[in-house]
Amino acid sequence: MANSEARTSSDAAQVLGGEYQVFLSFRGPDTRAGFTDFLYHSLVEAGVRVFRDDEELRIGDVISGSLQHAINSSKMYIPIFSRTYASSKWCLWELKHIADNVSKSKGKKSILPIFFDVEPDDVKLKTPQYEKALRKHAKKFPDEVKAWRVALAAVGKIKGLNVKSSPAEIVNLVVGMVLEKLETKQETMTKHLVGLDDRVEHLKKSLDVSNLDVHLIGIFGMGGIGKTTIAKLVFNQLSSHFGKFCSFLENVRERSSTEEGIVKLQKKLLSDIGFGSMEKVEDSAKGMKRIGEILVNKKVLVVLDDVDNKEHIKKLIGISKLHSGSRIIITTRDTTILKVEGFKGEILQYEMQKMDNGPALQLFCQHAFGRDFPSNDLYGLSSKIVSFMGGLPLALEVVGSSLKEIKNKDHWEETLDKLRKVPEEAVLEKLMISYDKLTSHQQEIFLDIACFFFKEKKTDASYVWDICHCYPKGGIKVLTERCLIKILEGEEFWMHDQLIALGRQIVRDKSKDCLGKQSRLWIVEESLKIIRTEERKDNVQMLQIVRPPNNIEITNEEFERLQNLRCLKLNRGTYVGDFTRGRRI
Repeated sequence: MANSEARTSSDAAQVLGGEYQVFLSFRGPDTRAGFTDFLYHSLVEAGVRVFRDDEELRIGDVISGSLQHAINSSKMYIPIFSRTYASSKWCLWELKHIADNVSKSKGKKSILPIFFDVEPDDVKLKTPQYEKALRKHAKKFPDEVKAWRVALAAVGKIKGLNVKSSPAEIVNLVVGMVLEKLETKQETMTKHLVGLDDRVEHLKKSLDVSNLDVHLIGIFGMGGIGKTTIAKLVFNQLSSHFGKFCSFLENVRERSSTEEGIVKLQKKLLSDIGFGSMEKVEDSAKGMKRIGEILVNKKVLVVLDDVDNKEHIKKLIGISKLHSGSRIIITTRDTTILKVEGFKGEILQYEMQKMDNGPALQLFCQHAFGRDFPSNDLYGLSSKIVSFMGGLPLALEVVGSSLKEIKNKDHWEETLDKLRKVPEEAVLEKLMISYDKLTSHQQEIFLDIACFFFKEKKTDASYVWDICHCYPKGGIKVLTERCLIKILEGEEFWMHDQLIALGRQIVRDKSKDCLGKQSRLWIVEESLKIIRTEERKDNVQMLQIVRPPNNIEITNEEFERLQNLRCLKLNRGTYVGDFTRGRRI
């Protein structure tokens, strides 16, 4: 009995610190090797703490203490009703305990039934499917069968999910419903994840959420190597241990370049952990003080992504002692910022290594061929191209996507030849190969996003491109397919910072560092300098004056020298004159 119970409760060993959240009740021979296993692993990967019982391993007629504890501690129950579910006394015992727990919880616990190859009427005992099994049980467990009938009828009435055509779709739906019900915070992940499992497990082990000490871990490495991706994976898998007290702050380096940006990040952190509606953060000093006051009393999980200044760390996690059990994850390209003065806790460092050849080839092929391996005729070229990528996920994705559906070996040979001439550390030059494959209109859209429309609404930018006949619908589709941009849930553009750097470098190189010849000006000081000069600047197409220093005044006459201006982005300042007279901006 002891050995059997240890085996049955093996999933308990995977739970670090805390109770279970979801209890899976299922009939092993029906679904263990397929649907249930898929659902279990999908929930675990989403950061949910799951107890998976297997009634086939149990001995005797008494429900064990560990099983009762798992049922009592869980917040959500997923019985997977299958053809022989009612044939198992263990499944029926579990269901009875589950129904009792939910009825006593006063709405704090819930059941999500899944009907696998059976109908709700079968569970409600309106058909012979489960009725036959109960009659057999009645000979040995007459009193228990009465309670089991009540539990089956009650749970059968609950609206659930019917598995018929696509089990994968049902699993994804269940995971989403569970995360919503548990209010577990999750970061959106890319579809193609390769070779990260061991790294994620190593980081989770290092962070050890069962330990009450405070841990800060810095994930460092070059741009485009996958630091943000692995931080999101770890965040998703650990967030359930911290309830609502979790916050993922992305692109800190870029967003914290101004005092206003830091304050916005502080407000987001406070909002994420449930204090935003009460807070009025007037400046970063007050924000840091308030964050410190809260974090000293709350166990939190906070990720600061892409940090390049240790002062920003202080302003975003405070300078007070953090609550026991808190975990801070920082991604950076500079290890010196991880020496945070005043931080009371263990500071760990984890170097993000480049991908090994095997996973690198797999990732490349997923983007180039839509599968894990290359076609036979392009196997050699694929392997050679991957070898020149230096194990950099961003480059593998972008270059692989640029070769998608291209079967002409000459194109592949040309790409390989270009990569041979690029130094291993020259990331932007490798990305440039994909930019060169774009049409002129697609290149213009790419540069506009890199310089101006990053994190802007797709519809707003499309107005500009429509007027300029850049064919935005097709262009955006191509850029998305080639992994050069992404469209976020709010229909906003997103671009990796290495690709932003590439786009801006292209603009500067074309003008040979002469501001008057530069097509796009995104730095306020440079925009003001160009506007103040009296000669015409016919090359300037896009210009931005956002949050100018002091209260400046700009006249229409100064803008008239920019005859080919097609996009003007203004915020603050005083503008005198009719800016739309005789032109379309």
